[in-house]
Amino acid sequence: MHTPPLYNFTLISERLIIRPYALDDLTAVSAMLDSAFGPAPQEERLAWLRWTIMNYTALASLGQPPYGDYAVVLRATDELIGSVGVVPSYGPFDKLPYFRGLSTEPHSDLSRPEVGLFWALSADHRGLGYATEATRALIDFMFSTWQLKRVVATTERNNYASLAVMHRLGMIVEENPSIYPEWFQMIGILPNPALPDGALWPAE
Repeated sequence: MHTPPLYNFTLISERLIIRPYALDDLTAVSAMLDSAFGPAPQEERLAWLRWTIMNYTALASLGQPPYGDYAVVLRATDELIGSVGVVPSYGPFDKLPYFRGLSTEPHSDLSRPEVGLFWALSADHRGLGYATEATRALIDFMFSTWQLKRVVATTERNNYASLAVMHRLGMIVEENPSIYPEWFQMIGILPNPALPDGALWPAE
């Protein structure tokens, strides 16, 4: 089956290429993920890589949202330095002031999914603006090509690096007023700039 470009795309920014993964990336992606999250067996990394690649076509064939991970590669050297992607972000979003202000329904602590961002970089490529550049390219694509209303991102209260990326992206950053659920601590929200109250990229 031919995979539509909505699911199988390549983006080019000033310093980076964001592209689908291939099986040839196994050595590089294993090293990157080990650096970002700690070591894991090669078999586990291979299983993840195969699943990620099959995911592009599988979601397209099912007519599902184009969730998935994409390789972040340096244009100058073709080195794979990170991963960026779109994930289901599940949580009690109505606990947050932003979503309470949008809703005309009674407030609820029940959870629901939003479209979320994911990013990870190898340790030796952090602090250089690559995470912001890669996620910004992906967000631009999601807003213009996918016609997405908004994106969110979540992180821990003490993950200052991820919080800094959220702020550089121009996200509205809010804190869950409760300690539960544990994965729902700090939430960044970025509306599509096509909306009346949408965000625009901050000045550099």
